[in-house]
Amino acid sequence: MTNWILGEKFNETYPHLSGVKALWETKWQLPCKLSVYPFHGGSLQDFQPIFEKLIKDNVNDAYSDTYTEYFLPTARKLVDEAMSVQGSDRKKAIDLFERAAVVFRISRFPSVDGGDTGFKRKIFEEQIQVYLRGASLWDAPMKQVIIPHTTATAQDGKEIPLFVRIPNGASSTNKCPVVLLITGLDGHRPDNTGRSDDFLKRGWASVIAEIPGTADCPADRRDPLSPDRLWTSVLDWIRAQPGLDSSRVLAWGLSAGGYYAIRLAHTHHTQLLGAIGQGAGSHHFLGREWLSRVDYHEYPFTLSHAYIKKYGYDSWDQLLENAQKDFSLVNSGLLDGPCCRLLLVNGTWDGLMPIEDSILLMNYGRPKEARFYEKMLHMGYPPANQSIYPWMDEVMASR
Repeated sequence: MTNWILGEKFNETYPHLSGVKALWETKWQLPCKLSVYPFHGGSLQDFQPIFEKLIKDNVNDAYSDTYTEYFLPTARKLVDEAMSVQGSDRKKAIDLFERAAVVFRISRFPSVDGGDTGFKRKIFEEQIQVYLRGASLWDAPMKQVIIPHTTATAQDGKEIPLFVRIPNGASSTNKCPVVLLITGLDGHRPDNTGRSDDFLKRGWASVIAEIPGTADCPADRRDPLSPDRLWTSVLDWIRAQPGLDSSRVLAWGLSAGGYYAIRLAHTHHTQLLGAIGQGAGSHHFLGREWLSRVDYHEYPFTLSHAYIKKYGYDSWDQLLENAQKDFSLVNSGLLDGPCCRLLLVNGTWDGLMPIEDSILLMNYGRPKEARFYEKMLHMGYPPANQSIYPWMDEVMASR
């Protein structure tokens, strides 16, 4: 058995997994109160009554349609309130639309494909429309852009939906740098307002894309090479936009998206100034031993069902047998090749993506940069951004 840096916690079952009451009281209530991940932009006054009802009715299966339904009256009431004031109080309307979008977000956890009825996916589509309605009121709006997947093969979809936010005044004579934000397993295009705000303050554009096997990403979830085609199409599109500076592009992969940022840093190294793999997996995270305990760590719910859907296997046993062979970046051979600047950030007690997956990258190719937070959980939050943004500022300023 591996001597994981996670230590004895590897074999623990984390307390929030005993049911929705424990989830709310031990894990989610404080982030909701502080309006931080995954409740950024949300409000405790919206969520407290919802979770009280879930607890009272003993609804513990977040993959079920029943769980999702508890959130919808609150979300739709907020939308109605936003629409009633958008002509008279734009600021209030923006806040209400954002709160509604966050309620929709938590309702469709942990996977838009998690159920068998397609209901969560419909709610995700409703979230997108609500989010974009609110974002259209911003001074620098977030817009959805559907681009052609020009390098698609037969098993890929033919269109790539992106969320794009460009600073006012960007033009062919005043091009702005770009952050390609690569989302994760459950955080998708409409879940990144705070990051896009941070980019906008720096004069950077946001291009937000989802990863294979999640949300609306068209890339073939079973093909390990499909992300390479996906990013070629996205980067080609960026290069063709008159207001975007394709010579100054950073990629930032979040959680499951960190794997794709690492891969992109190698496959498209000449087209990036740098990449960030935050909370990233690379090899061990898909090994049988690690996966045997992944349902028992800090993810809010069991993770295995979402993984089966994401990677396109028929069963958990099939995933255990094949996922590491199919998707390991070590096995791919890419890591020995050229790479752009690559920053790795995570907590040493990450129970979803082992810190070993960031450390082992130091053994391959170009020297990497890293900041690991002792005894912090997945993604290295809350202090992680104290390392990420200064690094981004430095790299963007290098050209």
